[in-house]
Amino acid sequence: MAHLPTLKQLKYLCALARSRHFGNAAKACHVSQSTLSAGILELEDNLGAVLVERSSKRVMLTPLGEEFVERSQAVLNEVEDLLGLCEASGEPFSGKIRLGVIPTIAPFMLPGLLNNLRKRHPRFQLFIREDLSSNLVDALNMGELDILLLALPYPMEGVEEMPLFDERFLLCYPRDHPLGERRVLHTSDLQGHDLLLLEDGHCLRDHALQACKLKSKQISVAYSATSLNTIVQMVANYIGITLLPEMALDARILSGTQARTRPFSEAGVSRTIGLAWRRKTPRSREYRALGEFIQTQRRKSVAKSSSLASAT
Repeated sequence: MAHLPTLKQLKYLCALARSRHFGNAAKACHVSQSTLSAGILELEDNLGAVLVERSSKRVMLTPLGEEFVERSQAVLNEVEDLLGLCEASGEPFSGKIRLGVIPTIAPFMLPGLLNNLRKRHPRFQLFIREDLSSNLVDALNMGELDILLLALPYPMEGVEEMPLFDERFLLCYPRDHPLGERRVLHTSDLQGHDLLLLEDGHCLRDHALQACKLKSKQISVAYSATSLNTIVQMVANYIGITLLPEMALDARILSGTQARTRPFSEAGVSRTIGLAWRRKTPRSREYRALGEFIQTQRRKSVAKSSSLASAT
C-alpha cells in the first residue's frame, strides 16, 4: 500500500523537475544533495513507482513522473494559497510578500518605493528577488514568489495582471551624434545605426524594439550587455546608441557621463509596467492595493520631476 507523500518530498521532486540537476535542485531547496536525493528515493519507495530516470549525464522524468510533478505543483500552490488565506484575513500590509522584479526596474524604482512603504506600513515585510522575467514567472508558478513587478506584455498562464503605468523610451546617444542634431526624431531614424541592447533574455530588449517597430534585421547590434549602466558607459564612449526607459533617467543613470537623451516624435514608444500574481490566490485584494500604492507613488514622482524641469 502506497504511503502519502510529504510536502517536503513533493517540493524536492518539483525542484528537480525544474532544474533537471540534483545539485541545483538541492541548492534551491536549501538542503544537501544527499538529503534531496534520499527524499526523492523515499518518495518513490513509498509510492512503489519510478518517477525519475537517473544517468551519469542527465536527469529525466518518467511519463508517470511528469504527470506526478504537474499535480504535485498544484498541491504545493494550493498549500501556499492556504497560507495566503491566513495572511489575507489580517490587516493589509501587516504580513510579508515575496516580490519578484526585473533588473530594468529594480534599481530605479524600488529604493523610493520601499522607503515610502516602510513609512506608511512599518509592519509590512517585502522580500525581493531580482531576476529575468522567465525565471520570475517560473518561480511564481512554483509558489516561490507571490507577485511580480515586470514589463508587460509577457507570456504567462494562470495569472492575473494589473497594468500600472506606461513608461517612455528615449534615445540615448553620445555627444555630437548626428541623431542629436535632427529637428524631429522618428524611430525609423534608428535604422542603420549601431544600437546597444541588453543581451537575449532581458524583456527590455524585445519591448524596446517592438515599441520602435523595428526588427533585428533592420539594426546593427554593436554590443550586448547585462545591465543598463554598462550600456550607458558604452554610449558615452561613442560605441553606439541605445534606448533607455524613463525611470532610469529619473534615477540619474547618466550622472557623470556626457551621454544625451531626447524623446521620439511618435506616441506610444513605451513599455507597460505592471504586476502579476497567481489567479487563485486569496490575496489579490492586497496585491491590488499594492498596485494602487505604486501608481500613487509614480504620479508623485512624475509631478516632482516635471516641477524640477520647469524650475530649471
